[in-house]
Amino acid sequence: MLEQIKQNSLGNWESMAVEVRPGSFRNEDGTLKPFYLKRSFTFLPENQFELEIINYADPYANVPLAKMLIGGRIEWQGTHSVAEGAYKADFIADEFYEVMPLYQGFADLLNTAAKEGFEHWETGKSQSILKKKFLPFGLAEGQIFKEYDLIYIFNDMMFWGARHVDGRGFDTEENRPANLQIPMVRK
Repeated sequence: MLEQIKQNSLGNWESMAVEVRPGSFRNEDGTLKPFYLKRSFTFLPENQFELEIINYADPYANVPLAKMLIGGRIEWQGTHSVAEGAYKADFIADEFYEVMPLYQGFADLLNTAAKEGFEHWETGKSQSILKKKFLPFGLAEGQIFKEYDLIYIFNDMMFWGARHVDGRGFDTEENRPANLQIPMVRK
């Protein structure tokens, strides 16, 4: 069944609409700030992937903040109990991981929080964060970004895991998602 899932996953997928996630920053009242994004994902042969994420300041995608380009490999870890045919999938960004500010305020933030080891951050200019210390994403020097996620294909839609409502990342097996998020559709 896994080989069929891999075969069905090949190709290009994209968000159906702007997606909302719990962010890692908090409002003054302690609630998590929402995080808005659109995804464009390509599953390639040999368990390789490319992912483009555009983050927005608003739920209507009127104000783009940043673009991330991530490439690497997927390691399959067995079935997932969320649905029959779902599989645990670890996304490992070991080929490329780039960040491009699309809004001056975000570039300004990066020039404060992520200036060590980087050129001056400018809108429309990407920089690699692969294996670099990047505090805004909690990455340490030499660290390869990895997420313990899942993949489920149903009716030509690709589901990944829903973000934890408390803002935790998928940074350990214990934090692997247990629910499905809004799917991507074939391009």
